[in-house]
Amino acid sequence: MRVYKFGGASVRDPDSVRNVARIIRDHGGGPLVVVVSAMGKTTNALEMLTSAYMGGDTAGMEKKYREIRDFHFAIARELFTDPRHIVFDVLEQSFYHLQYYIREKPGSNYNYEYDRIVSTGELVSTQIVSHYLNDTGVANRLFPAQKLVITDAHFRDAHVDWILTPRVIKGKLNPYLRPARETEKPSIIVTQGFIGGTSQGFTTTLGREGSDYTAAILAYSLEAEEVVIWKDVPGLLNADPKLFRETLLMPNISYQEAIELSYYGATVIHPKTLKPLLKKGIPLKVKSFTDPESPGTIINQNQEHDSLLPSYIFKFNQVLASIFPRDFSFIAEHNLSRIFSDFAKHGVKINLMQNSAISFSVCFDKDPVKTPALLRDLEKNFTVKYNTGLELITIRHYEHASTEPILHGRELLLEQKSRTTLQLVVKPNEPQD
Repeated sequence: MRVYKFGGASVRDPDSVRNVARIIRDHGGGPLVVVVSAMGKTTNALEMLTSAYMGGDTAGMEKKYREIRDFHFAIARELFTDPRHIVFDVLEQSFYHLQYYIREKPGSNYNYEYDRIVSTGELVSTQIVSHYLNDTGVANRLFPAQKLVITDAHFRDAHVDWILTPRVIKGKLNPYLRPARETEKPSIIVTQGFIGGTSQGFTTTLGREGSDYTAAILAYSLEAEEVVIWKDVPGLLNADPKLFRETLLMPNISYQEAIELSYYGATVIHPKTLKPLLKKGIPLKVKSFTDPESPGTIINQNQEHDSLLPSYIFKFNQVLASIFPRDFSFIAEHNLSRIFSDFAKHGVKINLMQNSAISFSVCFDKDPVKTPALLRDLEKNFTVKYNTGLELITIRHYEHASTEPILHGRELLLEQKSRTTLQLVVKPNEPQD
């Protein structure tokens, strides 16, 4: 049994959906679980709708709702030529529920409302994909992820119940994945990425880009032989092709190296995805949906190739804060405890940290809500100086790399080096917002 995951770019328009059907038909076989994300940039659009809803911008909310609805119906009309096809009734029902939500008065819990609204993207995407597969001879059954991935009520970043979830997934999916007779075709299941549900029936989400994580949860629970994530790149590259003219494919890296890369900000694999796969020794493949015949990248236990190529990871819109005790005391345990407590309180992840005798420097993502609140709390007990609009450049296996081209035109503010990783905080040529 395998798990395939298709992201938003792979189902962004009618031709892309047709391509997904070809990949499943030609390369899928079965039994197979297919995890599908929201179409194109739908999640971003739904986030804007949520902001308008919570901010009382009725006109902006209705406009964005209409754009999202029209986008999905346009894709469906091209895929399904019969206007009486059941998929249109299914979509009407989903968008009726969304419209009903946003015409209610919003509650005070932004994260709860976010999950209730933004999860619509995956629901309508899988409805379209599942019906199209069935119409083109790829028989499948659609299962709602809210009934499979059981989480707590930590909305927008829900934690999986690892005791209950595998039990539920096996109980619901195994009877369908294992045909009763050998003459039956291997079964295909379609479900949503990114979303889950509480045992009380509330919809939750697993964090942005959480569809990869969903695929890993299903693979772990079903003890799959492999997971394949289909991307618009030929596999894992050693740098972002949007930033580097020349990039190199990494054919094979270990789970540990992939976890390191995701921790430092590589966006191809979601940070949470690899841990459940590592526990069960399930290999993860990253392949191109535009060239499904190419081998792509495999992530497994093999560490032989990890250090052969340098990897370059850029994080933009960074804050570099230097924190000083007001009494000029050392940066010791009691001061560090207070600093880390403030970061934990506001849910801010530290990307780099460095301390001297009387200062502690820390680099983190700028957030319009979290950053001002964090700085206010830090300034209650410390003197804080900070810069914004910076870049954090991480180079794994830097012994094979030259930093001169990267630093050209940039002002180096902080450098930190370990045995395998070099991190540079720099001021770019032009300030960022």
